[in-house]
Amino acid sequence: MIAFNFYLFVASITLASRSAIAGGMDAERAYNISDLYILKMDTLQSVDEVKALHADMFAFYTKEMTALDKVSVYSKPVVLCLDYIYDHLHEPIRVEDLAARTGLNRSYLSTLFKKETGSSVSAYILSKRIEAAKNMLKFSAYSFAEISAILAFSSQSHFIRVFKAHTGYTPRAYRNQFFRLVTGEENGLKR
Repeated sequence: MIAFNFYLFVASITLASRSAIAGGMDAERAYNISDLYILKMDTLQSVDEVKALHADMFAFYTKEMTALDKVSVYSKPVVLCLDYIYDHLHEPIRVEDLAARTGLNRSYLSTLFKKETGSSVSAYILSKRIEAAKNMLKFSAYSFAEISAILAFSSQSHFIRVFKAHTGYTPRAYRNQFFRLVTGEENGLKR
């Protein structure tokens, strides 16, 4: 009887973890928790203990998903905008283009975006470009002019000015400070 309950338990925790992942839970976390519950299941001796663990497992996943829902839930138009922004950081992005993509007018989309993300569309795009630039400075040998062009800044001087305003570092100082921490060397850097 306990062996039969073990298989049912494994089947239900598999479904619970997959559902949690589909709902937005980090896959590695969901699978690690699943493994821990299965290991705990191996130590149990009675059907009542299995039932109690089963209830605890579902309560855990339910609590995690409830907490996840509170973190960030975006409307479909905002999700469309976020996806578009991530995919098009290398080219100019206008609010008008996002509005056309979502079928909303520019003003309403701007208000909705700010309400849900806490940031204006332009500020959000700029923050994502700065984030990408920081990674490029840390992990690549692209020159500042190349990074500026790749991330659709109007000029290298504009990129340097905006980068410093957002990070407190010039791109050169940022690369000098953080590149070595990542790679341990500066082979072939174009400055």
